[in-house]
Amino acid sequence: MIGILIPAHNEEALLANCLQSTLMAAAHPQLEGEAVRVIVILDSCSDRSAEIAACFDVSVLQIEAQNVGAARALGAQWLLERGARWISCTDADSLVADDWLVAQLALKVDAVCGTVRVDDWGELIDAATQSRYLNAYEARDGHRHIHGANLGFSAKAYLQAGGFLPLTCHEDVHLVKQLQASGATIAWSHRPKVITSARLDCRAQGGFGDYLKSLLRSPIPDQHQSNPRNGTL
Repeated sequence: MIGILIPAHNEEALLANCLQSTLMAAAHPQLEGEAVRVIVILDSCSDRSAEIAACFDVSVLQIEAQNVGAARALGAQWLLERGARWISCTDADSLVADDWLVAQLALKVDAVCGTVRVDDWGELIDAATQSRYLNAYEARDGHRHIHGANLGFSAKAYLQAGGFLPLTCHEDVHLVKQLQASGATIAWSHRPKVITSARLDCRAQGGFGDYLKSLLRSPIPDQHQSNPRNGTL
């Protein structure tokens, strides 16, 4: 079985589209009918996220941790207990491509760090900031970005690395460091496609939204700046 893991905190505006995209990926014919289970971890949600998730063929767990690392760890454990051999992670504000799972698995490695693309920059991010972001971002194979919105790993590698830690931010970066330390083979690939949100009201302090805010203030971006969704190792 393949697992898809999605943490969410008050994502009523974007969750439905995210879930629709993951279920499309789960039904890709090149998976040859292998079972795919989607788990949504609703963390401290006070909006309609639970109601929206209930409309889809996904499983839902609710916690009150306000901690994305704890949410991801709980979801990964739930999937492992049900026999997942591979776990693909994305975020509730993101859209995965139809062949997302197929592209990750085709790389035949222990873990995949994928890239993300922003399609809608919104009204708050000006053209200069967009240019600074695109100039600093490595949308290619061999990149060194780490995104919880586009991350996959085998069950064996995840367990050997010690799993997600209950960190409020950078939990994905820390896991990748653990994977490297454990000797896992990692593909830094541009093939698995994910579109993500450019919103500035980010759910996790220090996340992608905060990185974009830093570009609004900074005239020259640091191509090797590290954060959970635009990190380098």
